[in-house]
Amino acid sequence: MDDRTRELIAIGASVGAHCQPCLAWHVDKARELGIDDETIREAIEVGHMVEKGAMSAMRKFSAEILAQEAVPNTACCSGDKKEGGSCCG
Repeated sequence: MDDRTRELIAIGASVGAHCQPCLAWHVDKARELGIDDETIREAIEVGHMVEKGAMSAMRKFSAEILAQEAVPNTACCSGDKKEGGSCCG
């Protein structure tokens, strides 16, 4: 994969991950590689499309979780519940 493609992917991933410092860094790198702002804008839009899909899936998942009577222990992020706290914290 060439550097230009790598930076465009990183731009979209930065948007999807909500990483503002990452986005700024990768946009600067893309411009250094001669990628025009319209192409960068397209990569940003792809990131927003992925983000939108993930948010939609999370809304559906959170509604399903609320509809359940009890969440099983295996639903923990890592599978291991930490002592005295949540499994994710």
